[in-house]
Amino acid sequence: MTQSASSSATHPTHPAFAAPGAVAVITGGASGIGLAAAKRFARLGLRVCIADLGAERLAHAVDEVAAVAAHGASAVFAQETDVSRVEDMRRLQAAVRERFGGTDVLMNNAGMHQENTIFGPADHWQRVLGVNLWGVIHGTQVFVPEMIERGRPGLVINTGSKQGITTPPGDPAYNVSKAALKAFTEALQHELRNSANGKISAHLLIPGFVFTELTRRGRAEKPAAAWTPEQTVDFMMERLAAGDFYILCPDNDVPRALDERRILWAAGDIVENRPALSRWHPDYAAQFEAFIKQR
Repeated sequence: MTQSASSSATHPTHPAFAAPGAVAVITGGASGIGLAAAKRFARLGLRVCIADLGAERLAHAVDEVAAVAAHGASAVFAQETDVSRVEDMRRLQAAVRERFGGTDVLMNNAGMHQENTIFGPADHWQRVLGVNLWGVIHGTQVFVPEMIERGRPGLVINTGSKQGITTPPGDPAYNVSKAALKAFTEALQHELRNSANGKISAHLLIPGFVFTELTRRGRAEKPAAAWTPEQTVDFMMERLAAGDFYILCPDNDVPRALDERRILWAAGDIVENRPALSRWHPDYAAQFEAFIKQR
């Protein structure tokens, strides 16, 4: 059955989005989920900074966001940023502070994929981990201490992946980066709820199949199974308002119930002492299919 996300306009808004003069920083914000989030935040009245690579892409993104921003073009700017370089993140934070005074919503969304194998080139691994994991660590360590000092309602949204939970074979560097990101975000939320007086919280966005530059793979049209970035952001906003930490998104092909069974099976490999990645082990194929049907 086709899944859809209802408009977040019918749902309450997280306090971080309602604070006067709130500022959002979105890495990987020139396209896909990041750009959809930038537009949504700007419509809500936030000042928005988009961080990404490619001057032309950034200029186009700023034009798109400025066109819908509640406070006009002056409320939007962009800066070329390689999130894997902490120096770039420090320059980004300084630019946001100078332009808008500080940050209230940090969306560590930049991500990349590169073909890799366990014994593949080390530079492929370094690049994937540098962006997908170190980019989030850099963003958090550079921006969040000042967010705490501001004493205002705040949010940290880290874009993860279902592959970081079920770790399917064939994409080890990406899976490792997203599995580590999950653990990092859990630790961050624990830290924040014990150090930020409850005003700042971290959340793990776990998209389903979303049609973006990362998943396009030469296709011009969105596959029927995929959600749009806008649908994903709709769902994210609803679940942020509800206070969810794990924002587990369905799509037009995989409902939440199926995701839950897959995640439970993956955890069961440890509890039941099954072979690693038993979901893809021929000896467990029938058992897995029976388990899925129990939903």
